[in-house]
Amino acid sequence: MGTVGSTDGIAGERHQLINVAYRLLGSVTEAEDAVQDAYARWYALPRSRQEEILSPGAWLTTVTSRICLDLLGSARARRERYVGAWLPEPLPDRTERDRAGGAGPTGPADPVDQIVLDESVAMAFLVVLESMTPAERVAFVLHDVFRYPFAEIADVLGRTPAACKQLAASARRRVSVARTPVTATGQADVVRHVKEAWETKDIAALVDLLNPAAVMTADGGGMVGTVLRPVEGGARIAQYMVAIADKAPGLELLERSVNGVPGLVAQRAGVVVTVASFDVSDGRVTRIWAVRNPEKLRPWAREG
Repeated sequence: MGTVGSTDGIAGERHQLINVAYRLLGSVTEAEDAVQDAYARWYALPRSRQEEILSPGAWLTTVTSRICLDLLGSARARRERYVGAWLPEPLPDRTERDRAGGAGPTGPADPVDQIVLDESVAMAFLVVLESMTPAERVAFVLHDVFRYPFAEIADVLGRTPAACKQLAASARRRVSVARTPVTATGQADVVRHVKEAWETKDIAALVDLLNPAAVMTADGGGMVGTVLRPVEGGARIAQYMVAIADKAPGLELLERSVNGVPGLVAQRAGVVVTVASFDVSDGRVTRIWAVRNPEKLRPWAREG
């Protein structure tokens, strides 16, 4: 967030801003819109006002975060009207996108390619962030993920640094309840076994791979058919997965990195129709998040 005064310097902040906004909103599209709005506000300032701002990067971060805070407030109302469960937008691994045919449709500046895939974008983590109040989420993400001081976060939230510290602590307690994920290798092994059992429609093998208390949540956004409520229990999830396989001949399952963690992608006729994320504990799947809303699968259009 150093002092950057030139146009190039301002443009160079975009990478950081996209990363902040995606973690705050869980949506690539909304994150890009928030960042564009922040830049529009910067360029709308008189030149004399721009020159008074010692750190344009800090200014842009503050404005982007405030825009995200407003969006999070309105998102609660929007998601109450959403058909079925709302899940964050899944992110493909850039190296896989490159291998599949270059950067995204908008070229090298595609915001998806600028998002750093680390534990703070894992689906399990983003889902926990969704349970926070907007103020908790902003305080926690800016402080614990991006290491911004509470004095700066106070400016975003319009609260005292002490109040922001309390918000982050409250958010941290929610995160601590969410277990630390297994290693990528351990998760990849379990996901591979799930793929094999799913392909062979082996219900017994699926039940064995699923925790008895496992929960599967699907997001179709009302645009494609899917369960509107979470499917609970390993046996019920296994039966549902096999029923899907029966109804969808020609479905191809691929092992892919989803938000930096091993997951599965389902394709039909080369088109990605489902992206599944998993949470694994003690060698068994505890959560499955299946995103089927086509609008949330746009970054996967070049997968395959």
